[in-house]
Amino acid sequence: MFHKIAMAAMATAFIAACSPKSFESAPVTVETAQGPVICQLYTKSLGDWDRSVSRPEGMSLETADQVCVAEGQREMKS
Repeated sequence: MFHKIAMAAMATAFIAACSPKSFESAPVTVETAQGPVICQLYTKSLGDWDRSVSRPEGMSLETADQVCVAEGQREMKS
């Protein structure tokens, strides 16, 4: 019984340590032709998690997220 509880506790700790929240940067605003996109970027090694949190009316979520991924990649190179 103790073994199962210990394993569950370790699994929970591992999952919590992998939470994107612990890797977030301050939101970044990227100006586009359609207007500003606010991006949530993560550490430079986690560009796959970069996403938009606000976008101009008329811009798709997919497009806004692409803007943020591109911004994250740009920041990785700087």
